[in-house]
Amino acid sequence: MEDLFIPVKPEKSYPWYLRFVFLLQKKRFGEVLIPTLLWSRVPSLSLAFLLFYFLFQRKKSFLSPELQSLVMVRVAQVHECAFCIDLNALFLTERAQHHAKLQEVANWNSSSVFSEKEKLALEFAEAMTQTECKVSDELRGKLKSHFSDESLLELTALIAFQNLSARFNSALKLPSQGLCKI
Repeated sequence: MEDLFIPVKPEKSYPWYLRFVFLLQKKRFGEVLIPTLLWSRVPSLSLAFLLFYFLFQRKKSFLSPELQSLVMVRVAQVHECAFCIDLNALFLTERAQHHAKLQEVANWNSSSVFSEKEKLALEFAEAMTQTECKVSDELRGKLKSHFSDESLLELTALIAFQNLSARFNSALKLPSQGLCKI
C-alpha cells in the first residue's frame, strides 16, 4: 500500500464508526479494502458511498444479486479497474454458483450463457459507461419490455454507481487485492 498515489492513513486515525466498517471487511475479506480506506479519509464521502452500496445490497432489491454482479463486472472491465473486477468477480462467483458467466462477461453479446434480459442489462451497462452516454431509443424500448420501471431505475442507478466506483479506483490506479481466486 506504500505505492498508492494517495496513501492510506493508520486505521486508528479514522472515526470509530468507520473503524467498525473496517472490522467487518477484515472479517469478510481478511483485510480492509483499499478504496474504503481512501474514501474514509473524507468521512462524509465514505458514508455517502457506503449508503449507496448498502442500498443496492438490500434484500428487497428489484434486481437479482446475480444480475447486479454481472453488470458491475462488465462496467469494471470497460474501465479496466483491477480492484473492481477482482471484487465484483468474487461476488459474481458467489452469486452465480458457477464460473461460466464470469468467464464470458467480456464476450456477453456472443455468449450463450446469458439470458436475453442479462444481455440487455449488459448492453445498457456498456452504453452508459461510454464517456458520452449512448443509450439508444431502441435499447430503451427493449429494456422496458424486460424490466419494470422500478427495476430499470435501480439498474440505471447501479450502473452509474459502479461507474463512479470504477472511475475513482482507476483514476487512483488502485490494485487488485486478490479477492477472487479464479
